[in-house]
Amino acid sequence: MNYAQSIAENARLYALKELAAQVDGRLNVLLVQHILDLKYGINRSREWTETQLRKLAELDAVELLDSEVMIARITRAGRDHLEQRAIIAGVTRPADVE
Repeated sequence: MNYAQSIAENARLYALKELAAQVDGRLNVLLVQHILDLKYGINRSREWTETQLRKLAELDAVELLDSEVMIARITRAGRDHLEQRAIIAGVTRPADVE
């Protein structure tokens, strides 16, 4: 695995963690981008962050909601990954970053 792929997989895990921490399980892409930058040191563009959320949606870890600004909502599969009941390929395992 190369560095860029590792960063992307970590960012997807961090996005899932932040979504799970929300009362309604949702965040918009701008907030995800801001959190990835400030909390995890992953400073990437809005487009890059949207790509990571789309990848999570392809993996059924999040649902993307219609809006002017992309909104992601964590799914049961995303929560199962965080709780290590199931593994989603393309997302860092939680135990690998603890």
